[in-house]
Amino acid sequence: MLRRLALLATLMTAFAMPAAQAQERVVNVFNWNDYIDPYMVQRFTRETGIRVRYDIYDSLETLEGRLSAGRSGYDIIVPTGEPTFSRLARAGGLLPLDRAQIPNLANLDPALQAQVASSDPGNRFGALYLWGSIGLGVNPARIQALAPDAPMDSLKLMLDPAHARRIARCGISMMDSASDVIPTVLRYLGKNPDSTDAGDLQEVSRTLMAVRPFIRNFSTGGTIEALASGQTCLAFAYSGDAIQASVRAREANQGVAVQYVAAAEGAQLWFDLLAIPADAPNPENAHAFINFLLQPDVMAAITNQVRYPNGVPASRAAVAPEVAADPAVFPPEAMRGRFFTIGPVPQAAERARNRMWARFKAGR
Repeated sequence: MLRRLALLATLMTAFAMPAAQAQERVVNVFNWNDYIDPYMVQRFTRETGIRVRYDIYDSLETLEGRLSAGRSGYDIIVPTGEPTFSRLARAGGLLPLDRAQIPNLANLDPALQAQVASSDPGNRFGALYLWGSIGLGVNPARIQALAPDAPMDSLKLMLDPAHARRIARCGISMMDSASDVIPTVLRYLGKNPDSTDAGDLQEVSRTLMAVRPFIRNFSTGGTIEALASGQTCLAFAYSGDAIQASVRAREANQGVAVQYVAAAEGAQLWFDLLAIPADAPNPENAHAFINFLLQPDVMAAITNQVRYPNGVPASRAAVAPEVAADPAVFPPEAMRGRFFTIGPVPQAAERARNRMWARFKAGR
């Protein structure tokens, strides 16, 4: 009996040790949908032995909601600089990066890092991943068939009721994100995108409510498929989502053509950062994952897959020529002159924006 108990104890120890080791060799990632090259995730596991558990979200509101409950279980998140990243950093929700564990931070573009510093002073909590702009995903042929005089380079396509009414027949989709849409509408109206003025917010509300009857749905994660399949002919969208939709439409060869438009009135520039939640269960593995991603060949593969520019200049040489030459992916300086960035707004103003957004979606 004693020998049996000793053998049982030995077997339990033998099984427990690999289980504990396996638990330690995991990194839990919470990222935007369609926002990485799956082969690079597989390569990371092959090279490090660290398994990746990968979940996706389709809006900053979803990300913040999951984190606000506490103990999310995630080791890596990819928040946008404003408003989510800066808010999490100020609230103590992020772990300062250990630069010694991420030597590939040296690969990041210093000029872009300086821009990100407005949301992350000293670049303490985040590593620049991908960036882009917010504009319109359009199906030119279908829009021009319904509204031949509509300005194809303008936010008026969606925000002017005279145009939206006609275009609605082929499907208009609005991004489901107050933090992305409202600053752009403020800019369209000639206002400061960071405005907290109640009168300015009322103008935004009137502008949006005027076109609310013509918006078919609110979607962020489904925009790519909706544009690529022709279900939608006009979408307020992230640049890379519209470009991915264009690629998928060409591959499907069903007569659908999609373009990305950085609006003449101005396109919001944004930066997404790799960050580690303060309560991450596997911070060492998280640092390893960030360091892996910041290799030039890895970032080039991700840009080729998702059609967003990255923060590693040395990756450009390995980016596919057709991607590197696409001005919608890598905008020339003249186009970037129309871009704008946003800063944080006070919590009270943020709540007012969210209440207005809820009323807009409900059509009230």
